[in-house]
Amino acid sequence: MKKYLYVMLSLGVLFMLVSCAQKPVKTIENLKEGIKGETTASAKYAAFAEKAREEGNDTVAIFFDAASKAEAIHAANHTKVLEKLGEKLEAFTPQFEVKTTVENLQAAIDGENYEETVMYPGFIKDAEAEKVPDAIKSFTWAMDTEKKHEIFYKEALAALQTGNESTLPAGYEVCPVCGNTYAEGNVDEKCAFCQTPRDKFEKI
Repeated sequence: MKKYLYVMLSLGVLFMLVSCAQKPVKTIENLKEGIKGETTASAKYAAFAEKAREEGNDTVAIFFDAASKAEAIHAANHTKVLEKLGEKLEAFTPQFEVKTTVENLQAAIDGENYEETVMYPGFIKDAEAEKVPDAIKSFTWAMDTEKKHEIFYKEALAALQTGNESTLPAGYEVCPVCGNTYAEGNVDEKCAFCQTPRDKFEKI
C-alpha cells in the first residue's frame, strides 16, 4: 500500500512539473506571426517611402520612414519575448506589393486597422489566458502605436487627395523602446506608452 501511495505521489509531482513546464503554445504562435507582420510592414513602409519620393510626395515619405522604424521596433520587441520563451522564428522573406502612393496609403490604413482591431486584441487575449505578461506588454505597445499610425495615414491620404500635402507634419519622433510615434510639434516629454524620456526619441 505504501509503495502504491509513493508511486501515485511521484506521478502527481511529475504531472505538476510537466504542467508548469508547458510553454504558452498559442502566444508563441502569435509572437511569430507578429514578428513576421511587423518585419514585413517595416520593409513595406520603407519601400512605400521610396515610391512616395519618386512621385514627389516627400512629406508623406517622411511618415512612411517613421512608421517603418516603429514597426521594426515592434518586431524586435516581439523577438525578445519569443527568445525569452526559448523559441526562435524560422527565416522568411517579406512579401508585399508597391503601387502608387495613394494606393500604398490605403493599403497601410487597411493593414493598421486589421492589426489594431483584430490581430492584436486577439493576441493580447491569448497572452492573458496563458499568463505571459511580457507578450501582453509588447502586443499592447504595438497595438496602441498602430492606432496612431492609422490616423496619420488617413490624414496623409486626405491631404494627397485634396492637394494639401503641405499641411502634413514635416517630421516625426519615434520612441526607441515601444515604437510610439509622434508628429513634430506634438511630442510628450515622456512616452505616453512606456515613459521613455523624449531625449531618447529618434527624430525622422
